[in-house]
Amino acid sequence: MDIQKEINKTGGFTNLELLAKQVVEGFISGMHKSPFHGFSAEFAEHKVYNNGESTKHIDWKLFAKTDKLFTKRYEEETNLRCHIIIDNSSSMHYPAVKEHHLGSLNKISFSVLATACLMNILKKQRDAIGLSIYSDEYDYYAPEKGSERHHQMLLNTLNKTILHQSNNKNTDTFKFLHLIAEKIHRRSLLFLFTDMLQASSNPEKLFEALRHLKYNKHEVILFHTFDSEKELNFDFSNRPTRFVDVETGDFINLYADNIKDNYRKEVSSYFYDLKMKCAQYGIKYVEADTTKDFDKILTTYFVERQKFA
Repeated sequence: MDIQKEINKTGGFTNLELLAKQVVEGFISGMHKSPFHGFSAEFAEHKVYNNGESTKHIDWKLFAKTDKLFTKRYEEETNLRCHIIIDNSSSMHYPAVKEHHLGSLNKISFSVLATACLMNILKKQRDAIGLSIYSDEYDYYAPEKGSERHHQMLLNTLNKTILHQSNNKNTDTFKFLHLIAEKIHRRSLLFLFTDMLQASSNPEKLFEALRHLKYNKHEVILFHTFDSEKELNFDFSNRPTRFVDVETGDFINLYADNIKDNYRKEVSSYFYDLKMKCAQYGIKYVEADTTKDFDKILTTYFVERQKFA
């Protein structure tokens, strides 16, 4: 049996690896350098700053104490280590789509395609990539490796993640972020794809887990996935409608217009708090609205990353 062919028949991306390559070639072709660089160098010592050298590594704190300019010297940089984390709870499969393609993405298919694109870039640099997927349990974990066999294994896992929708699976994201933070010891680049919706009603637990990811000098990028039409603007027709919680099965019958204003106010406030917490903790927040153009979301992020590399 050709497993990949069977997978392709059942509604996932027709060829995830090829699609990722095409997308990456499209938005990377105009860039002057890769958006990712090895950053696992460790501080070694100070040396006196000489006029004409780059000021990038000047130790300004030491200058404030001594009134002399010194630069930091580092041990030789090694290849980048990257770990990608995907929330696979039932809410990530909303809204339902008949077929996953660039013009029809929900939160989980956006996350999977973006992950495949990131993997494609990192593979070209021979960097090590790991993957964690969670829902109501820790569904999948693969440590950081750089082999072709490992790459294909991760691609196969990503496709299965789209195809096997998790029904009535809620999650407490904060629990799994703490577990993942404990697993990753060496400094790494961490990507988190989640809608930031969880069973617990206490957002502080989630914010604290995000801060835990930053320990050990990890660089953390949060791709906050959501459907702005339904989940932010509550754009539903004003007729009697049953709204069902895809994670718990709970439901409520109501007219959308009766709660739209209050709903928008609460969700907008939560999104704002999330952005502020990310800024406070030094986490890069990327707004991943699945109703927007996929290429533009990633291109904007990569261009911005290059400017500050």
